[in-house]
Amino acid sequence: MEPRNFDGEADRPRSAGAKQTGRVLVIGPYLRVRAGSADAQSEGHVPSQVQRDAEARLDEAAGLARAIDLVIADAIIAPIGQIRPATYIGKGKVEEIAGLIKSLDVELVVMDCALAPIQQRNLEKELQAKVLDRTGLILEIFGRRAKTREGSLQVELAHLNYQRSRLVRSWTHLERQRGGFGFMGGPGETQIEADRRLIQERISKLESELKKVQATRRLHRAGRQRVPYRVVALVGYTNAGKSTLFNRLTRADVQAADMLFATLDPTLRALTLPHGGKAMLSDTVGFISNLPTQLVAAFRATLEEVLEADVILHVRDISHEDAEAQQSDVDAVLRQLGINPDDSGRIIEVWNKIDRYDSEQREGLLNIAARRPEDHPAMLVSAVSGEGIDALLAAIEERLAAKRTTLDLSIDAADGAGISWLHRNSEVLAKELHDGRFDMTVRVDETKRDIVVSRFDAVPRVA
Repeated sequence: MEPRNFDGEADRPRSAGAKQTGRVLVIGPYLRVRAGSADAQSEGHVPSQVQRDAEARLDEAAGLARAIDLVIADAIIAPIGQIRPATYIGKGKVEEIAGLIKSLDVELVVMDCALAPIQQRNLEKELQAKVLDRTGLILEIFGRRAKTREGSLQVELAHLNYQRSRLVRSWTHLERQRGGFGFMGGPGETQIEADRRLIQERISKLESELKKVQATRRLHRAGRQRVPYRVVALVGYTNAGKSTLFNRLTRADVQAADMLFATLDPTLRALTLPHGGKAMLSDTVGFISNLPTQLVAAFRATLEEVLEADVILHVRDISHEDAEAQQSDVDAVLRQLGINPDDSGRIIEVWNKIDRYDSEQREGLLNIAARRPEDHPAMLVSAVSGEGIDALLAAIEERLAAKRTTLDLSIDAADGAGISWLHRNSEVLAKELHDGRFDMTVRVDETKRDIVVSRFDAVPRVA
């Protein structure tokens, strides 16, 4: 369905068929402001979001709705001059949308913005329909997609933190309950206070359970650190092709689909590097513009895999019309997590979906990539066809090797404990037996370099 501008203009002709029920109206209430202006930033919009094409933003919002099998009756852009405290959009547009809801027999309205609780309540009253904002819609998707115990805990925590703020004036039809005994008892809890207390108790319990999850993850990471496996994490905008690339690199079968947030729960698989080395590849939840802060906080236990990763692959759908804006959104989330997106020693930018370009367009992309600084290269790949995967693996191996030291040493063949320790704590690149001694070449982390040098009289290999 083509999105249309809804700016007080006459509606386009519609067929007079039978009414359809259970349908959704998606509305994009976007500010009419200049990109990067002070007005935009004062309303809480970062420059990348202002620059994003309005129709692309609306199409993304409709995609979010379709991700939970909602039927889109229509998707419209409702440009606004300023945000109204009571209803977000102006009174005239509220009336026009109310009329459209009746004509389409719409039951749910999705607003592609973050609504305050009072704005959501007022809109539902004026429109006589259920209203869901962008945050609520994303939370609903996450709730449907979470499969593991950990994912369910994190989604529930995020949802409760969101719902707690929605209790404002939700129970005004219930009077205050009387506490104490007889007629002298003082006022008891209101319904809203009771609900807040129950929600807070549940939040405390979930946070306690998630601390156990974090402790378990720390144990798993400690176990991985005892063997010479490094961690490579995939990050990127939702639907950038991370899971398809994950499957291509690891020959796994993680769910991959052309939809927003197709996968939610984190996955770890072994990654074989070109020269036989091993690493662990982590697939994480996709990012999106205006990602709810509740989700960033709740999924911190999962995203710790990204924090601890030796190399981060920022996967971009380079064929998307808003690829630059999506990159800015991912960079913003990385900064929220305390990761510098400009850290060229740790982050590799992967331009995915080049199979969607013809040969001439692909040549143009290669020229653009070639002009980038040497310390900020871009790897062009197609996770679907496999093009560029070998070069990407080589770049990963090179980046991991840069963080480690190669040492040459000679060890008595009878020193079984020492040889065993080296195999457990380093990457053995070469091993040859000469006159009762093993001549070995190993690659170790900086944290274990001094131990190997002092214990085995190892010397660094000259490049």
